[in-house]
Amino acid sequence: MSFLNNLFQDPKYQNNDPRKPEEIDDSNVIISPDTRREKRIPPGQSRTKKWPVLDAHGTPDIDLANWEFEVEGLVENPLKWSLDEFMQLPAVRVYADFHCVTRWSRLDNIWSGVSTREIARLAGVKPEAKYVLALAYDYGWTTNVPIEYFLNEDSLFAWAHDGQPIAPEHGGPVRLIIPQLYAWKSAKWIKGVRFLERDQAGFWEEGGYHMRGVPWGPGDGERFRWS
Repeated sequence: MSFLNNLFQDPKYQNNDPRKPEEIDDSNVIISPDTRREKRIPPGQSRTKKWPVLDAHGTPDIDLANWEFEVEGLVENPLKWSLDEFMQLPAVRVYADFHCVTRWSRLDNIWSGVSTREIARLAGVKPEAKYVLALAYDYGWTTNVPIEYFLNEDSLFAWAHDGQPIAPEHGGPVRLIIPQLYAWKSAKWIKGVRFLERDQAGFWEEGGYHMRGVPWGPGDGERFRWS
């Protein structure tokens, strides 16, 4: 019984059916549009009630006292914040689903953090910027995001999940969340972003993963470049 006891004592285990967007009783919460789909699980995916831990190299050891977030590339105002400064920026909350390319989907999440639009506004992104490269503390790990997805209303740099700080194994203290793309684009252990004119493959993209990664793409979704 120890396995079952541990499972149901997991604070992230979902015991109930996912809420519908209209059941979110806070008008200040941004609703990710994909949660309004009649069928919320993309083709080839299945729902998990847990929150699996997946990454390329394991959880990095991050010194929070020296944590920095930097904005660079095609911007008018390059920026840098400490963790305390970053946590003082205007916050938003987003209700969204979370789809991993390894074929599980975790529905019904509320993320809290800083809107990607706010970061772009403060930095003054130049018109020629068409892509964003997310930079992580995960041993130089990167991933690329088209700027239109980065600037979606439901995209954010999250420091909390369902009202609790994001644990290190899930990408804390801050991770990028792009709900409308597969979860590998939602970079864990984020340390900054670089705005680019041309697309640049990140870690998994160099290994053959799709350059965009839309779960609701044709057929089985945009998982790999050759699919």
